[in-house]
Amino acid sequence: MFAKSAGIVVQILFKTFAALQQLVLERRSGFYGYRYSGRGKSSGERKQMSVSKMSHLSTEDESELQSLLRQLLKNIKERILGAPSVECAEEILLHLEETDENFHNYELVKYLRNYIDTALGSVIEEETERCTSAEGWTLGSGQNTLVQQITRKARESKEYKEMMQSLKNTMMIVVESLINKFEEDQLKKEELHRKKQHEHASYCMDNCSDSGSSFNQSYTFMNQEQLQIIVGRMDPSQPKEIRREALQTLCCAPPSDVLNCECWVTLRKYLATALSDPDPTLSDKSLRFYAKTFSSSTFSTTRETYTSLAKHLESCFTSQQSPIPNLLAGLDITSPDIVRLLKKFRLLNEFQKEVPSFWIRHPEKFMEEIVESTLSLLSATHERTLRADTSDHVLEPVYFLALLDIKASWFKKWMHGYYSRTVVLRLLENKYKSLITASVHQCLDYFDSQNLEDDGTDNLCTMLYHLNSNRRTYYTGHELQYIYFVHSLCLLGRLLMYTHGRKLFPVKVKNRKEPVSLMDLLVLLIRMMYQHPNSAQNGNVTETESYAPANLVMEVLRMLCGRKECATECLYRSIVIDSLLFPISTLLKGKQVIVPCNETVLINTADILARIASTDRGLKLLLFGENNKIAARNCLSAAQVIAEFTKRLLDGELPTLASTEPSSALKGAFIFVCRQMYNTCEGLEVLMPYGLHESISKAWKKASLLSERTPTPVAGSESGSSTAQELQNTMILEEMLLDNLLNFAATPKGLLLLQQTGAINECVIYMFSRFTKKLQVSKCEKFGYGVMVTQVAATAPGIVALQSSGFIKAIVMELWSVLECGRDDARMINPKPTPVEPIDRSCQKSFLALVNLLSSYHAVYELIGNLPLPNKAAYSLREVPSSIVDVIDRLIIMNSNAKIHSLFNYEHSHMFGVRLLSVMCCNLDILLLLESQYNVSEILLNAQKENVGETLENPGDFIIDGLSVERNHLLVRMNLIGGTSERVLPPRVLQKGKDPYPWPLFSSYPLPKCYLREPSKKPAPKEDNEFNKLLKNSEKQTGWLENCKKQFCKTMTTKPDIIKGSILVELLEKVVGHLSDNPSECFFRPYEATDTSVKNLSLSPIQQLGIKIVVRYGRFLGLLKDDSDQELAILLMHCDRFLKQQQTTISSSLCSLQGGYVGHDWFTSTAFLIMSGDGERALKFLQQFSNLLASAFLWLPRLHASIHLSVESADSGIHPVYSCTTYYIEMLLKTEVPLVFSAFRMSGFTPSQICQHWLTQCFWNYLDWTEIGHYIAICIILGPDYQVYMCIALLKHLQQEILHHMQTQDLQVFLKEEAIHGFRVSSYLEYMGNLEQSYRTTILTEMENIKS
Repeated sequence: MFAKSAGIVVQILFKTFAALQQLVLERRSGFYGYRYSGRGKSSGERKQMSVSKMSHLSTEDESELQSLLRQLLKNIKERILGAPSVECAEEILLHLEETDENFHNYELVKYLRNYIDTALGSVIEEETERCTSAEGWTLGSGQNTLVQQITRKARESKEYKEMMQSLKNTMMIVVESLINKFEEDQLKKEELHRKKQHEHASYCMDNCSDSGSSFNQSYTFMNQEQLQIIVGRMDPSQPKEIRREALQTLCCAPPSDVLNCECWVTLRKYLATALSDPDPTLSDKSLRFYAKTFSSSTFSTTRETYTSLAKHLESCFTSQQSPIPNLLAGLDITSPDIVRLLKKFRLLNEFQKEVPSFWIRHPEKFMEEIVESTLSLLSATHERTLRADTSDHVLEPVYFLALLDIKASWFKKWMHGYYSRTVVLRLLENKYKSLITASVHQCLDYFDSQNLEDDGTDNLCTMLYHLNSNRRTYYTGHELQYIYFVHSLCLLGRLLMYTHGRKLFPVKVKNRKEPVSLMDLLVLLIRMMYQHPNSAQNGNVTETESYAPANLVMEVLRMLCGRKECATECLYRSIVIDSLLFPISTLLKGKQVIVPCNETVLINTADILARIASTDRGLKLLLFGENNKIAARNCLSAAQVIAEFTKRLLDGELPTLASTEPSSALKGAFIFVCRQMYNTCEGLEVLMPYGLHESISKAWKKASLLSERTPTPVAGSESGSSTAQELQNTMILEEMLLDNLLNFAATPKGLLLLQQTGAINECVIYMFSRFTKKLQVSKCEKFGYGVMVTQVAATAPGIVALQSSGFIKAIVMELWSVLECGRDDARMINPKPTPVEPIDRSCQKSFLALVNLLSSYHAVYELIGNLPLPNKAAYSLREVPSSIVDVIDRLIIMNSNAKIHSLFNYEHSHMFGVRLLSVMCCNLDILLLLESQYNVSEILLNAQKENVGETLENPGDFIIDGLSVERNHLLVRMNLIGGTSERVLPPRVLQKGKDPYPWPLFSSYPLPKCYLREPSKKPAPKEDNEFNKLLKNSEKQTGWLENCKKQFCKTMTTKPDIIKGSILVELLEKVVGHLSDNPSECFFRPYEATDTSVKNLSLSPIQQLGIKIVVRYGRFLGLLKDDSDQELAILLMHCDRFLKQQQTTISSSLCSLQGGYVGHDWFTSTAFLIMSGDGERALKFLQQFSNLLASAFLWLPRLHASIHLSVESADSGIHPVYSCTTYYIEMLLKTEVPLVFSAFRMSGFTPSQICQHWLTQCFWNYLDWTEIGHYIAICIILGPDYQVYMCIALLKHLQQEILHHMQTQDLQVFLKEEAIHGFRVSSYLEYMGNLEQSYRTTILTEMENIKS
């Protein structure tokens, strides 16, 4: 085999070109001349030397090559011997360079490298000079490409082919000579072997082993006659000397020959007898044969050997002959009998841990016999134990196995793969369930035993540490019981991970009336953690502590928490949660528990509770109990108990802990549990009454103040180290509290609570520091800070905090780096490819980040409101933008040559800016802001005007390119208002054919007529006499409002097109009139509009531009006349004065709170259109409507800086539509349309942002006018909570599109730019009614709480 391997090695070395590539690298670096023997010679001399040397091979050269090849084979012989087949040996040698770190130090490899250099040196030098003269002498990122090119040229050269042919011929001679010599040596050895066989009974050295030299012989081949002679000599009746010699001979024979002999059955019996023999030599040699068989035999041989060893060990425990010690007597591991027994178990255990790595390659029968023999052994019981009482309990096999593998790693490996797990579980269920029963019984005994507390579990843990450190020679019965307990606990923990393992419960245990169920076992483990709480905190477990019961139980519980199915069946049960909460409930009742280790127990409990709360099902269990039983029983949920405990812990109100200050670890552990709940909408809903944000904020301020007061440590002083440690602990506590406070920003209402604590700026700075380091939010979070950043950016105070932290500057600079600068560390060998998409993939992340930041109007207003553009005369190429105003100036408003020349990639960068502007302008308030401050449309029109061709054939034609098409789309989008059937937007891409872009470009308004879609003239629907009669008799009927709601729902379902125009006006007026006349329905105190003239008032530029858009849309719909501008202006001024009566002065740094509402009043404009331009009628309607709760959520300016809000809410700058409506939208969406909710999370976008956008502008540009009217009607007639149900219905309608665009990573852009196709309010009215039945009480109650 070694001769064949030599040939293989040579062939592989022929195929290895790493030496050639290394040669090229070294020659390029200028160092190779010192590393080969041909230095100083010319290329011609080296080539001549190469040819002559190989073509005329001398005897000395042949001997040298043979010696080098022998040396190589000797170095790699272990690898070859370990291969089960020739094919495997070839595979090993093929990858020898990758796996052997000494490969390049072998003399044969050096010889071949020298030979390659001698033959190909001139070719490499010539090609290197040619390439470097063309490319320059520079080492850079293109180095690898150049090396590969030179290597390829060398391999294609004539010299290379000659070298390969010569090398093959030469090495074939060497290999053939080596084979002949090997065969001669083998014949001589066989002849010598035959002579020795006749002269001596034993012809092998006594110290031969399976790891001996392969040239000095490991195996001696035998025929059947020789094996029969050896078997006869191993008969127990033979003298010991003869048996020893026979065993020694057997150890040197191939195991496969031995196990395939005809007398294997007899031999196996003799081997087992030798294993049991009191003579240590016989026993050891027999055990050595087993070990040799395990390491170098086929699977059938290995199976036979293992089962034989297992049956022998089983017989040791089932017969009376073997001296197995008593449990009470303990175990002395220096006793010769025990030493031999432990050696056998060690060999067995080593194979148990190794066999799972290869048994899948063998028939299932192989594995099944191994598993069954093992389980049979562990189930064996000594006869004395069966006859005697428990006081004479003889040690069982599992005690010895536990001594060697205390954490049952063998069982862990066997249960890991499905292939073996099914067999293990089937045998446990059908034949060996007593093993599981014994393990459960051992855990119960440990828990029940009172003497453990007396002796101390700490001593047992120390004992186990010494066990692994080989420091113990004797173990008491008490210690052996604990070792068995640890093994049983680890085995049961692994069993609980799998479905069929859990099905083995309940089990019937001795001395127990009732069977032990799965829940009984888990409760037992948790109580054990409380009874013996000695464990390390925060996972810092030493070797000694890893054997403590609490840590062992925690390891099992963490393992179960990590698997969804396990946690569902094992942990998500009320009885388990109650057990975990036991110490917390006890402390809340004012009782003392487990005095020495209070914090350890509580920290362990908090860790498991946090893992449970981090999953949807576990969170639901903590919030509402199992099957929502908490609400039915009218008792506190687990979440409420945890929140109460955490609050009292932070406030220092726990009487049992008053004597000592709770540690930061304890506080952090329980805040983290609460954090897993309050960073979700449903969790915050339950925990809000406890005011955790206030308690955490107070604790943070206290820690912050303490860290400021702590003096700076002085080097060399005695108190310096203690002061430094104290300061470090305080800073860790401060950071931990800030981190948990930040997570309130995960929900809209939580963000309001965070803002009210006054710590939002510090929290955002902390978030930015972690965001830049790309750190995970927490150990239980799958996503980063993207969603949280988006949530914060949706509000005015949030965006201000992001700006002050440097977050926005970092985003802008990163964008500029990707867009304009590129990577500095990349050598530009090839030019950067021209982007095909408008937004290149490299810029997509920055684009979406800016879209998320600039989604909310109030956020954008804080960033650019009343700020002029720089519009510099010149821009340096090194001048990098650092703000949103700079981005607009450099990428969007391209109104000077200086801006154009300052860009390296003008078209690509400007296209990025125009696409960003397009998304921003989807928000009508942002559009009005940009238009009023920067005249965006005028600049775009001028750019189109300049983009005109000057050809003689078609002078004055627009040049159609990516920018002109994008600008054309944007100009139409900015000028037209309407839903899917009310406006036409030109495409952004060219079409195939002769006319790639049939849409006309323009450079001035008005728009070409092709963009103006004619209003659809549907035939007037038949009037509903019953509905008309109801409206006419509104003053005479009692209970008219309820009848109106029923008739409205019926009409909306059957004839929705009736409810528009004059019928809609009359319906809204009469419903609002009835509601406002009912004191119980008037949520706000009525205010009368003053009669003071408003003609002297002025409107803001944003409102003036808004009037133009509204009137243009109203004329398109046929609702307004040509002179409606002034009528709408007067209405807006009346409303502005009317609302200012109900506003309070706020001292805030937010720009949006300086004066009146900074946006356009889209609800007033909508009411104006509904009233067909009748300003007086609209004003009367709005005055009555302002008394109702619905006005707070439909009419956004209604609550701007309002006296009706609490001082904290008014100062926050966060509107109730965001903190209340969108909060419940997110909560319902997670339950009702979970796929959509997940899509938002994965996109880094939030439902609250897009819904706030839709609701602020009353769905203008997203729904047709009829559907907008229906939206207003259902929210006024059926209740303001229908605003939430409306958004849920919309997102449900868009589910497929949302899932698609989540995958294409443009969900934000799709939701903002695209109108909502095919949605009709009437089609989803029934669905909204179902939502009302489930959620109205909760949502309406919270909406009514906006005053508090």
